[in-house]
Amino acid sequence: MFAQISALLAIYFVMWWIVLFATLPFGVRNAEEAGKEDEAVPGTDPGAPVATFMARKALWTTIISGVIFTVALIAYRNGLLGIDRLAKLMGVPL
Repeated sequence: MFAQISALLAIYFVMWWIVLFATLPFGVRNAEEAGKEDEAVPGTDPGAPVATFMARKALWTTIISGVIFTVALIAYRNGLLGIDRLAKLMGVPL
């Protein structure tokens, strides 16, 4: 039982990081795009973000990962994501 829970947590953890990297670029604006060229600190990269909104991105990452994980877990429990079925779909002989 513990091995199953730890495996599910590990899968969710990896999925969470993948979704985080996918959501990082959304909503990021540099000083020029945000209209704050005069507030930019001298010597910083012109493409540096003004605000990253990491708390909001972490929340959205958690929600999106939870939905994807739940759908994948339901599909796996119903036999749609089994090794045999996926191998057959990809044309890989077992």
